[in-house]
Amino acid sequence: MKENIFSSQDVVVLYKELKGVGIDIWLDGGWAVDALLEKQTRPHEDVDIVIQEKDIGELRGLLESKGYKDVIRDDTSDWNFVLGDGNGRLVDVHVIVFDDKGDGIYGPENNGQMYPADSLTGRGVIDGVEVECISPEHLVKFHSGYELKEKDYKDIKALCDKYKIKYPKGYEKSKNN
Repeated sequence: MKENIFSSQDVVVLYKELKGVGIDIWLDGGWAVDALLEKQTRPHEDVDIVIQEKDIGELRGLLESKGYKDVIRDDTSDWNFVLGDGNGRLVDVHVIVFDDKGDGIYGPENNGQMYPADSLTGRGVIDGVEVECISPEHLVKFHSGYELKEKDYKDIKALCDKYKIKYPKGYEKSKNN
């Protein structure tokens, strides 16, 4: 089994610290799934977060004071970057700018990628702490456009079963896990 590098306690500490300095944060990815399921389902080497562009400086300052540095990847950009510490913990940052409809524009406006306003309405629990996260319906929708791994199928099944979400077309495999 893969080592759990980014623990539930790490997520809660990061979440509370960011909220404490006034940064709105939504969990995304595997920890959002686990928050919505209210239990940890698998090990995590990172935490995916969504923040507003206006908060990048504050986020960087806080994490850099804790030893986090940029981790350069092929997909590093101004709106998606990873910060890592000396213990192997990674924070995968997704940056949005709200438009006049409340949708979070992700990247250049002309690329068409966004976090729709209703995707930012999820509420979950990690170690007894309520957290804001991507809604279950959108986490299921966001599991598309790339080759799914076994963990993705399990996430889809768990979210669809708990929240009575219709399985997306082509995800029949996820029903059997």
